[in-house]
Amino acid sequence: MKTDSKRYVLNFLLIIGFTIIVLWFSLKDDYRNIVNQLIGVPWYWLVIILCWGLLYNCIIAWIYKTFGKKYKKDYNNIEALENAFIGTFFSGITPSATGGQFGQIYIMKKQGIKVSDAASLLWADFIVYQTTMMIYVTILFALVFADVYEKNAFFLLVFFGYLVNICVICALWTMALFPKAFVRLSQWGVILLCKLHFIKNREATLHAWTVQIEAFTCEIKRLKQDKRLIIKTVFINVLRLTMLYSLPYVVCLAIGQPLPLYLLATVIAMSSFVTMANTFIPIPGASGGTEWAFVAIFSGIIDSTLAKSVMILWRFSTYHFVMIVGGLIFVYAKRKYDKRKYIQAEAIHLIDE
Repeated sequence: MKTDSKRYVLNFLLIIGFTIIVLWFSLKDDYRNIVNQLIGVPWYWLVIILCWGLLYNCIIAWIYKTFGKKYKKDYNNIEALENAFIGTFFSGITPSATGGQFGQIYIMKKQGIKVSDAASLLWADFIVYQTTMMIYVTILFALVFADVYEKNAFFLLVFFGYLVNICVICALWTMALFPKAFVRLSQWGVILLCKLHFIKNREATLHAWTVQIEAFTCEIKRLKQDKRLIIKTVFINVLRLTMLYSLPYVVCLAIGQPLPLYLLATVIAMSSFVTMANTFIPIPGASGGTEWAFVAIFSGIIDSTLAKSVMILWRFSTYHFVMIVGGLIFVYAKRKYDKRKYIQAEAIHLIDE
């Protein structure tokens, strides 16, 4: 537990450090104009921008509630919100968002969902989200990538990130459709990694990987049998992505430099490109790289000063603010469920007496 706490503290320090460095580079050449733009934002717009990040996580909670009803009939909105914000919090403080699902399984167990069912829920969400996102982004690439690439060579990195995500989706569906073949391929991979001394316990790794593939395949089969659930969650995920990716357009309105309506699709596309670029940033929250990628990408359609101002508000809404809220919700939820467990234990003790 102490080791985990130290790791989280170190991750927080990394996040803060990289954020400060990026802010310094962003502000050092145009400090006055950026500060003036931010100071000039009306208070009600700031509330809207902050609520935008919270509402995005509420949409994620909607998805979790939709899936959660399969495993716990009385799974409610509060539990789904806890799950969404706690997942965001742990994803944000761990490299490459690797801790999100562990945090969610921990809290879902306390909510009364079995660990195996919690893993199935998260697998189902991951499958639908990743597939929807890549179809969504592929359409955006087809619409605007050729135009924006001419204005910014940085998009070559974005394209590589896109290809990596496509490979992930292909691997997922290969696992689903040809699980036995994928197990054989993964066995060769594990053997190779053992020879390179990246993996110590070969048998344990092979067993764990086989169990994961079987669970994934089982969840795919379950999803196929519930087409209405798939359609509903795909729709919610499209709403989720559109809301996330359109925020920079809203921030431009707030700053008082609105973009033409015909650029809304371009803004949504460029926001998705930032997500693709983050593929190569293993730092907690992709801190530093996300901010740099945002400015580099959006400087293709707006001036650099405005891009930096938009980035600061966008990033605080979608990452820092929801991280703070997620951390507070985790502390509250942990105490609530620990207290409930204590009360139940006391009740059992009194009954026994």
